[in-house]
Amino acid sequence: MNTPQQFALPDLFAVCPLEGDVNSHYKEAGAESADWINSYDIFTDRKKAFFMQGCNELLVAHTYPYAGYEQFRTCCDFVNLLFVVDEVSDDQNGKDARATGQIYLNTMLDPDFDDGSTLCKITKDFRKRYMTSAGPNTTRRFLEHCCDYIECVSREAELRERDEVLDLVSFIDLRRENSAIRLCFGLFEYVLGLDLPQEVFDDPTFMEAYWAAADMVCWANDVYSYDMEQRKGLSGNNIVTVLIQENNFDLQAASDHVGLYFKVLMDRYLDARKRLPSWGPEIDAGVARYMDATAHWVRGNLDWSFETQRYFGSRYLEVKETGIVYLSPRSPEELTIDSGSESE
Repeated sequence: MNTPQQFALPDLFAVCPLEGDVNSHYKEAGAESADWINSYDIFTDRKKAFFMQGCNELLVAHTYPYAGYEQFRTCCDFVNLLFVVDEVSDDQNGKDARATGQIYLNTMLDPDFDDGSTLCKITKDFRKRYMTSAGPNTTRRFLEHCCDYIECVSREAELRERDEVLDLVSFIDLRRENSAIRLCFGLFEYVLGLDLPQEVFDDPTFMEAYWAAADMVCWANDVYSYDMEQRKGLSGNNIVTVLIQENNFDLQAASDHVGLYFKVLMDRYLDARKRLPSWGPEIDAGVARYMDATAHWVRGNLDWSFETQRYFGSRYLEVKETGIVYLSPRSPEELTIDSGSESE
């Protein structure tokens, strides 16, 4: 079988009726957050350039457009923190990735933990901002998701070390956690000033909408990031690779399947939102705001993906216009990062 040189992206915008917006605090608060994370000087020049091209603060502007200034800044800080954890662990084996993750986790769980590492300092900064106003239910769920995230990021590194690609069902379970989308959704209540009771998250219809939104973000990210990840030798943690392996698809068929399944997820999401039960007027109002926040994340992620060089490099506007991605030659040396202090 010939190696493909290009593939066409699915048109996810065509099946996304959700409306997007941009946070008005983006430039000022986003610049503050960028200066904050860059002050720790943890990246090599190559990684720093990649970090700047990703425009994490712009992602936050699209996905939390309703956030107030302080809440927006906190979300920016968190997404930048996630970038650090993700990029460091991408360059590590399973044992070292688990050690890196444990620093983040220990810092989030224990306000007195301090191992002197840069990652600990960054996490402490975020934790302080988050804990000032997050409610008890919100905080408990967020910390639980932190534990699940680190476990699955560590497992991802172990799979990469063994060059193992999971089956589809197992991969979806892993991807929901190691993508950090549950943590990003976990910021909704903090931003909105909500503290929903656990019974809401125990409701199957609410979770049907929740998982459909989360999966839309993950599947979109994976098809958009496929070229970037295969270039860096990291495509094993990508739904496109899983579809190719499990269904004997070629690359184009896998990309097409992502588009078809995104439509299934969107229909499921919209239908579940219509069928949500009632918990009383006050909780119902909070649930409606939470669901609106999931919609902003789904749409905002699509918009951001074509406004930065994160996935498509300098050709991102061309890719947005044509939908064609030309595969890049492998360049695994891009993984180099100054990560020593994070895993010690």
